[in-house]
Amino acid sequence: MRGSAQRRGAPADDFWTWRGTMYRAAMALDPESIERISRVAFRDLYAAGVRTVGEFHYIHHQADGTPYDDRTIMSDVVIAAARAEGLRVSLLRVAYNRAGPGRAPEEGQRRFCDARVEDVVRDTEKLLAKYKHDPNVRIGIAPHSVRAVPPEWIRELAAWAGARDLPFHMHVAEQVREIDECVAETGKHPIDLLADLGALGPRFVAVHATHLDGEHAARLGAARGFACICPTTEADLGDGLPDLPALRKAGARLCTGIDSHVITDVIADVRGLETLARLRTETRVTFSPQNATPAEALWRSGSIEGCIACGFDDAGGEIRIARDHPTLALVDDEHVLDAIVFSGSSTMVAA
Repeated sequence: MRGSAQRRGAPADDFWTWRGTMYRAAMALDPESIERISRVAFRDLYAAGVRTVGEFHYIHHQADGTPYDDRTIMSDVVIAAARAEGLRVSLLRVAYNRAGPGRAPEEGQRRFCDARVEDVVRDTEKLLAKYKHDPNVRIGIAPHSVRAVPPEWIRELAAWAGARDLPFHMHVAEQVREIDECVAETGKHPIDLLADLGALGPRFVAVHATHLDGEHAARLGAARGFACICPTTEADLGDGLPDLPALRKAGARLCTGIDSHVITDVIADVRGLETLARLRTETRVTFSPQNATPAEALWRSGSIEGCIACGFDDAGGEIRIARDHPTLALVDDEHVLDAIVFSGSSTMVAA
């Protein structure tokens, strides 16, 4: 999709019109093409310095929604693609059931959807059994959003994943419309609903978390949950500016994601955890972490914290930064990491 969604396509082009373009691209995928495309994406990530990827995976079935004879084939080829390109992978098996409260799946969503929560569990159990002895693969569960699955599914999947200590990821409050629909259906903000359903906890990852206010950031932080911010994609989609100071104050754990791959520059995403806050607050250096510089804390969010959010307990390897890169030419050794985070890009990663 790079380049294909960068022209105004409607009088009010927004996230939802972009999503239509994405659905059309997704409809064309099959096991062979998703492996080929995944390898390109993962190769790009590896070159940018990534060694562990969490894949929020929800293309499960054929284009009309009919399951493949091998129900996990699309997951398996994505895992194989990541491993072939040198990455550890956490395959986050997405649960999807509906277009929204009271709405059947749209045409472009049918291949994402399962009719029963039992089907999601069965497929995830199969993946867990298949990869349980592979130290470079983790399996998690990912109810797509409060929009895409009914509350009873979230409750059941949260209990099932919690009993197995699995990563549990969801899109949360990326769009205001998502919040409004959740309140209309349940009378609750998405975070309040997720807390009541038993979903929040140290394995919970709120992807985007763009429109969490201080009160709801506090609920996520109190549960020691993660907020996975995807700055380059959120900027591309016009999602809005997350309240990063509120998330930090609340104790939410921050990590970063690349999401739509419109730009593969993980250093830019790490930097966004601070620069987005500067744009929102109109100040500079918005936080002073204890026992660390801002650059050190940001680097940890983009590396170790991200790996923990994906179910791994370490950073999974080292990357080399080219000290002779032009960006670092006049930088004192004392400030190298600061310069990498605040002035650099993934072109600094040495082969």
